[in-house]
Amino acid sequence: MSYILNIETATKNCSVALAKDGKTVLCKEIADEGYSHAERLHVFIDEVIREAGIEMKDLTAVAVSQGPGSYTGLRIGVSAAKGICYALNIPLIAVDTLLALASKVSVTDGLIVPMLDARRMEVYSAVFSAALERKRETLAEIIDENSFADTQEKIYFIGDCNEKCKSVLTKDDFVFLDEIKYPSANEMSALSFDKYKKSDTVDVAYFEPYYLKDFLIASPKKQ
Repeated sequence: MSYILNIETATKNCSVALAKDGKTVLCKEIADEGYSHAERLHVFIDEVIREAGIEMKDLTAVAVSQGPGSYTGLRIGVSAAKGICYALNIPLIAVDTLLALASKVSVTDGLIVPMLDARRMEVYSAVFSAALERKRETLAEIIDENSFADTQEKIYFIGDCNEKCKSVLTKDDFVFLDEIKYPSANEMSALSFDKYKKSDTVDVAYFEPYYLKDFLIASPKKQ
């Protein structure tokens, strides 16, 4: 029996799920425009542990969403995950954020393209089959009318930038699943358990989130 704590903070959704043998026991999450991850994350962790009737020492591993996504959000999630792993001497598992997002889709045909907003018309995206096999690596790309134009299969677009992409992605076989906006720790449960069974873990000391792009600090505007 294994209990894995799953942490997802790569987007506006602050999400924590406790899983038992790959199945979610409890999930707490909130998608907050104000990015309240620093305030909510540890509260959610305490709540899922307490409400499940276990203790922190019962955890077998901690899984964290590795990115891409919000620089600050990823740092908060990874720092919390590392702290727990250090304290309990348990392994850390990194789960691909876009795969977790794609896992929310249940279709039998076509391709799934999860996209997360990277400002303006740029997105973080990847391509998966209906069976969640990776068909294209994760990229930071600018979306225009030529994006995915050569693809002959139906494409299901999900993520938090569907609205801005609809104006340029207009092929008849493009389907926007607007209800699927953010990744969740709930879908991480099966993914992290699969990695745990394979001993597919990361180094707690040296693991860094997958930012995909360098973090840029804008200079203040002159008055």
